[in-house]
Amino acid sequence: MSMDQATMQPGKSVLPAIGLFFLAPLVAEYLFGNLPITMLHALILMAPLYGGGALLIRELVRRAGRGWPSILLLALAYGILEEGFVTQTLFNPNYLSLNLHLLEPAYIPALGIGGWFTVFVLALHAVWSIPVPIALVEAAVPDRATTPWLSRLGLGVVVVLFALGVVGTTWSSLHQDHFVSAPFQFASAAVAIVCLAVAAFLLPRPGVPAGSGVIPNPWFAGALALACGSAILLLPPRWGWWAAGAILLIEVGMGAAVLVWAKRMGWSLLHKLALASGAALAYAWHAFIGRPVVGGTGASVRVGNAVFALGALALIGFAAKRSSASAVDANG
Repeated sequence: MSMDQATMQPGKSVLPAIGLFFLAPLVAEYLFGNLPITMLHALILMAPLYGGGALLIRELVRRAGRGWPSILLLALAYGILEEGFVTQTLFNPNYLSLNLHLLEPAYIPALGIGGWFTVFVLALHAVWSIPVPIALVEAAVPDRATTPWLSRLGLGVVVVLFALGVVGTTWSSLHQDHFVSAPFQFASAAVAIVCLAVAAFLLPRPGVPAGSGVIPNPWFAGALALACGSAILLLPPRWGWWAAGAILLIEVGMGAAVLVWAKRMGWSLLHKLALASGAALAYAWHAFIGRPVVGGTGASVRVGNAVFALGALALIGFAAKRSSASAVDANG
């Protein structure tokens, strides 16, 4: 299906786009446990930022014929945009006066950033906020997993929604916390975003896996993603540079392994779903030992954690069933 054919099936194409629009903030904030279920109404306010960003990245990459490496680079650029400009948490020593001390571990005075927090929070965006929701929704619609879902008009609407999300969340952050980063910090973040965006579209287009070699069973791939994701979430911030280095080592090692496997025959949509599922489940279980950043605590928080975890499992099961059926049809 070409990108223009996406406009010929608006019902079939728009539904997964709507799903991704709302799934992205659900994963990023609620499945992670940052926000409790009692603040579910805030989903409407966060969807333009998270969902708009995920949908815009996914559409641009698929229209350009690029693959997952491009999505990952743009997800990292998104993370810098959100944390460096929208909320400014990369540079704010006391975000929203919450006394979280995020920048203290491995602090770099010359840059005004925390080494651990920078690596950690950008890892969250580069793995969970954008790629995981995209992979889950694409696996649920295997026949349209790599094709555009929106018409040009629809893409324009997403651009407007994302812009509104960026502006609205930035205004809200400044209204609650009057901190403003230094000009050189904004400039550095902007340069990083531009470089990542350019690199994403300079990468070669993906080909059909044709190399020989062993690839893991999807169950093993999912278990590995669960273990690596859990390790990233559990590394103590007080370890400072050791924690930052460990996160980078896990990400680089996992990324290199997946790049090798993806070039081999037998690598499928089920493997991609398994990786996203393992990462999502790491978020789900970790939420039970954490506490919301805002919104209070109490029994409702754990009930909400369970609801979101069960929702994630239901979506994973649905996507696995659809992807498996598609693979059988293709081989049959």
